[in-house]
Amino acid sequence: MKPPVLLLVAHGSRDPRHAATVSALTARVRSLAPGLRVATGFLDFTVPRVEQVLAGLHARGERDVVAVPLLLSRAFHARTDIPAVLAESAARLPELTVRQADVLGPSPLLTAALERRLAGAGISPADRAETGVVLASAGSSDPRALAAITDLARAWRRSAGWCAVRPAFASAASPTTADAVRALRADGVRRVAVAPYVIAPGRLPDRILAGARETRADAVAPVLGAAPELAALLLRRYTETRDRHRPALLAG
Repeated sequence: MKPPVLLLVAHGSRDPRHAATVSALTARVRSLAPGLRVATGFLDFTVPRVEQVLAGLHARGERDVVAVPLLLSRAFHARTDIPAVLAESAARLPELTVRQADVLGPSPLLTAALERRLAGAGISPADRAETGVVLASAGSSDPRALAAITDLARAWRRSAGWCAVRPAFASAASPTTADAVRALRADGVRRVAVAPYVIAPGRLPDRILAGARETRADAVAPVLGAAPELAALLLRRYTETRDRHRPALLAG
């Protein structure tokens, strides 16, 4: 029996850099798993939409899909938007079985990607004891998602040996990136680096960058983008869901 199709579910953006990044990440996933059928769909703003991709897969005779959200936390899109879109498609395509995988974070692979991005921005392992990091996420109105970022910041400081790690949010919550940089400096931290905990460029990542520039952070890492760790994590979430011995989450 052939394995399920891997469907990467991205949020979508009016910013063309978002789709370009998702395309590059999809290509990296394919390179890590030759022969695996990999498709990409977007929730909004960008085509193809998730429901269009699922309909196309169904028309080509595919009957089993694992949908992996390109999301770092269990906020609104993971708990509401994506399940609703998948359920609607399953109702219209009764021969298609769709299982939704878990979100990507937290994972040691993500913190490894963050550390590699920071190294590329000039922060070496020897600098960690004197470096405070702003872990800058998109933000959410869901307090559980915010708490997850705070927990990640605390765990990352302990495991990686940073002087400090402060969470920051580009929307819907505080502190902002600029406020977090200022707070670290007020605490006497000698070097401050900003690590965007986002996958692709766009409006909110630009807001993170603006806050870092406003406060003249010593180093600013790029977004996670098509990081090899991220591609490996997507495949891990796919495999976990594919191999789970329980009924499909969404079945026609």
